[in-house]
Amino acid sequence: MSILRPLPERLLLGPGPSNAHPSVLEAMSRPLVGHLDPAFIGLLERVKDGLRTVFGTANAMTLPISATGSAGMESALVNLLEPGEDVVIGVNGVFGGRMAEVARRAGARVTTVEATWGTALAPDAMADAIGRVHPKVVAFVHAETSTGVCQPVEAIAGAAREAGAMVVLDCVTSLSGRPVELDRWGVDAAYSGTQKCLSCPPGLSPVSFSDRAIETVKARKTPVQSWFLDLSLLAGYYQGSGEGGQRVYHHTAPITATYGLAAGLDRVLEEGLPARFARHADAGARLVEALAPLGFEPLVAEANRLPMLTSVRLPAKVTERGEAKVRGQLLEDFGIEVGAGLGPLAGEIWRIGLMGENARPEIVDRLVDTLRRVLG
Repeated sequence: MSILRPLPERLLLGPGPSNAHPSVLEAMSRPLVGHLDPAFIGLLERVKDGLRTVFGTANAMTLPISATGSAGMESALVNLLEPGEDVVIGVNGVFGGRMAEVARRAGARVTTVEATWGTALAPDAMADAIGRVHPKVVAFVHAETSTGVCQPVEAIAGAAREAGAMVVLDCVTSLSGRPVELDRWGVDAAYSGTQKCLSCPPGLSPVSFSDRAIETVKARKTPVQSWFLDLSLLAGYYQGSGEGGQRVYHHTAPITATYGLAAGLDRVLEEGLPARFARHADAGARLVEALAPLGFEPLVAEANRLPMLTSVRLPAKVTERGEAKVRGQLLEDFGIEVGAGLGPLAGEIWRIGLMGENARPEIVDRLVDTLRRVLG
């Protein structure tokens, strides 16, 4: 009996993963080479350069962590925080809450600043907490995937810098779909995932750390909680050490996933970031406008609404049938996946992703036409 059996084709319009372009999948089918092969190291360096472009940074320590975005989150927090140190974390959805839990498990003293799910963090509230706590790190989410909120960065990052704190930013959903400018914003550590607006399969987490962050890691008094995510060890492989920058074995990097990321970055850079951002913005606006006559209302105010992840309140035609049943019909009968609400928004909203390759008018039209058929 075969383990690998045929799988259905899906249009992935949930919170991730998104559909990958055929060129990405083709790249992942290329022959394997070793993770220390000079040809692969050369490819890895080009990938790092591409990631610097999309992150808006010159950070030397920019690389794809060999795991998904949650490992990127852990890498930022466990490297920068030692037991007993203070961190202020903005929580307005699932992933701010996850940041807080990771920091607690690292032994940090966590102060959270809460905002209602579906709204942005108040910069004044974050600044007040920073002034009161004097934290080593301030962390928050740029694009909260659980709600579709885009958080303005500069005011909070500025308050953190004035207090001498380092800034950690979750860019999992925003990277290559909205502007990310780490150097201009003064962000010290950021992380993302390949399966969202980069339109690659999940499995890698692009991360970037400032020189100040790296010096903080080098000055630690205690070992990093995670051996696998310890930047001082990862540097030996991703940057090299000793004479000639000889690469030092740390782990076996996911070769084929890196091929796919390289192909995905090629598509991003060939399109150009301004054009890509505009395409996502146009698709998100088209979706909101097209859903309105069907009774779907956006959860998030326009000023803070993500274009690539739209959360909508459900009309009676959906809730009366059971929202899970309607989502199941979309998936089974039409091959379209949309995401459910999480936490306090479970059963109240859908999360519709138009990420990367799926941020196109014909994709919006296909979804809306299908919903008209399903809802009658």
